[in-house]
Amino acid sequence: MQTIFLKLWKKNEDLKIRTSVKSYLYKSVYHSSLNYIRGQKVQLKYQVTTTSSITDHSDDADQKLTMKELERLLQDALSKLPEKCRAIFHLSRFEKLKYQQIADQLNISIKTVETHMGKAIRILRKEMKDFLPIIALVLSNIFRP
Repeated sequence: MQTIFLKLWKKNEDLKIRTSVKSYLYKSVYHSSLNYIRGQKVQLKYQVTTTSSITDHSDDADQKLTMKELERLLQDALSKLPEKCRAIFHLSRFEKLKYQQIADQLNISIKTVETHMGKAIRILRKEMKDFLPIIALVLSNIFRP
């Protein structure tokens, strides 16, 4: 919300609101939230892709041990998700279903799928934040020339 007010302050002279200020702020927060969720999806997709790539390229025994540990930590983090979030995350990331397909399969709205995915991403990031240095170390060992 603060970023919205900061943008308004910076664009003060160029800003022409054609609707009510309340609806303008509502739409601004709405679009800002969508952009944030999209960014979170991109980051998570990168992390999942990177983890898959690490698994494919780890030949060294130490790296395999580290990968097993990271996979276990990921499974622990996934187990901490609420059941519905975990199911939706699994369908999206591991079975590669689109949000519309997930919504149809579970008889829920796309908005509900988006909400659960956002919640899952937040929880996973929180749970895995302590292990990001380990992931970076493994990546540097794998892709070293």
